Amino acid sequence: MGLIRWLANIDRRIIFLFIAAAVVIPLILPIGMPVKVTPQAKAIYDAVEALPPGSNILVAFDYDPAAVPECHPMAIAFLRHCFAKKHHVIVVALWPQGAQLAVSALSETAREYGAKYGEDYVNLGYKAGGGIVIKSMGSSIPAVFPTDMAGKPVSQLPLMSKVNKLSDIALIMDLSAGDPGIPAWVAVANALYHVKVAGGCTAVSAPQFFPYLQTGQLVGLLGGLKGAAEYEALTRYEGRALRRMDAQSVAHLIIIVFIIFANVAYFVLRKQKKDEAAAKAAGPAS
Repeated sequence: MGLIRWLANIDRRIIFLFIAAAVVIPLILPIGMPVKVTPQAKAIYDAVEALPPGSNILVAFDYDPAAVPECHPMAIAFLRHCFAKKHHVIVVALWPQGAQLAVSALSETAREYGAKYGEDYVNLGYKAGGGIVIKSMGSSIPAVFPTDMAGKPVSQLPLMSKVNKLSDIALIMDLSAGDPGIPAWVAVANALYHVKVAGGCTAVSAPQFFPYLQTGQLVGLLGGLKGAAEYEALTRYEGRALRRMDAQSVAHLIIIVFIIFANVAYFVLRKQKKDEAAAKAAGPAS
């Protein structure tokens, strides 16, 4: 009974210590817990695999630093897959910070596969306007993005000689943390120009895009850190998402254990109090 009372009155600092250990240890020493791949993540992987080498894939970085923990790992995993399959990557951003975040993701992945800037990938930078920008890209991408992020004319980028408008794009992958984001690409690029669109987004916003999956307007969807981990598992690359999922899973397990302990202690002590009250009410035995 002493253990039960201790659990019922455990110092919250002990709980914090357990949670800290559950997060830190798996990040330092990955456990490699299995990740179940959802059909919507597998659909994106299959779409990239089905494209012939040298296909043009547009990746939109429509998120800011606040969404980096969830969206950046999926960006890196997706770019690695594109470069591994020898596809051409055209990066744009409808969010101001997106273009710079793309620089970080591209520098981490392109060098690994020997991809050359201007030939295998380009970063066209940021353009304000949301759906208007996408609609204009349907007519002429160079007209919307006359220069790349560094100010170099797109006419001097060999890759852009093969990419004039959205119909030259085989697949669009939008990494979205809000508006403009997935809805704009679906409503314009897919609905108007019939270009295949896939998406990656924060976990909290993923449910609102499920109708797009059901209607076929989205090829697939990566939701939050779990979605990024699924894509890493599909590409057999143990990146930051899988390591963070280890930490997240262990932390959730610790929380569940403490919830169970707390409930057990509560009901045991409540029964004990009832028994004591009943015994007191009955009085001394005659």
